[in-house]
Parts: sequence; structure tokens; C-alpha cells
Amino acid sequence: MSSKKGIDIPGFFEYTVYPLEGFWDLTEIGRKSNFLLKDELIYTIMIKQPSFVTKDIFETMLNIVKKTKDNPYFEKLYFKTINEGLSIQMLHIGSYDEEQKTFEIMKEYLKSTNYEIKSLVHKEIYLSDPRKTEPSKLNTILRYHIKEKVMDK
Repeated sequence: MSSKKGIDIPGFFEYTVYPLEGFWDLTEIGRKSNFLLKDELIYTIMIKQPSFVTKDIFETMLNIVKKTKDNPYFEKLYFKTINEGLSIQMLHIGSYDEEQKTFEIMKEYLKSTNYEIKSLVHKEIYLSDPRKTEPSKLNTILRYHIKEKVMDK
């Protein structure tokens, strides 16, 4: 919306806002549990930005919004570049509570490759709006970072 406010951003183009994404992990207590304890989840929620958005542009726009709107979460916002590297991903269709089935398919597939999961921290990309989509029809991309297996000699 910067062009409508007369703010010139080099390389700006009209775009559709990217889907919400999140990195998910568990606390030590959560990792030791035999079942998912949702109160033990650790997460970072984010939205990918188009290539013309730099840290300076982000900070400028955030400062402009802070002058016109009041929101306590503004102080928690930050700009970060993430290079994810090699990954395995799969489209999960259904409730978030059933994602484990899709993770198991990915893990099973990796057994037939020269790769393994780097960490149980995973990424989710939300292609559906849960406010407008019935749980059985939600579309979520699930992604693990992977690495080459270390082969025994």
C-alpha cells in the first residue's frame, strides 16, 4: 500500500500477501512426553516478504504504522532473512491435530534415501484459512530440514 501513500520503494510491484508460516518446536518437557503437550510448543510465526522489502524498508514502514495504530505486538516484530537449505516437504490435507500421520509418511520415505532429518523443529505453511475452512479440508505444507546421512564405514 506504500505506492498509494506516495512512498517510493525501489523495485516495488503489486503482489499477493504470502501465506502465514511457522517454525514449531517443543520444550524439553514436551520432547520427553509420549504424547503432544500443546502447552509445551515453541513457535515463531512469520510472513514471507517480497524481494524489494529490506530491513530498512521494514523498519520504515513499521514506524509509520506505529504512528497511526496502537498494538502491543508491534514491539515483537522483527525482520529476518532465513536460508532454509535442503528440505523434505509434503502437503498435509486435514486437521492440524492429524499432521503426525503426514510426518510419519515423510520419515518413512527418508528411510529409502541417503538423507535424514536434521532436527524435529519443522516448518508449516498454512495455505488455508482455518476461520473459513472445515478442519478436514485444511491444506498445510509440512517441511523438515534434512541432511545427508553419515554412513558407517
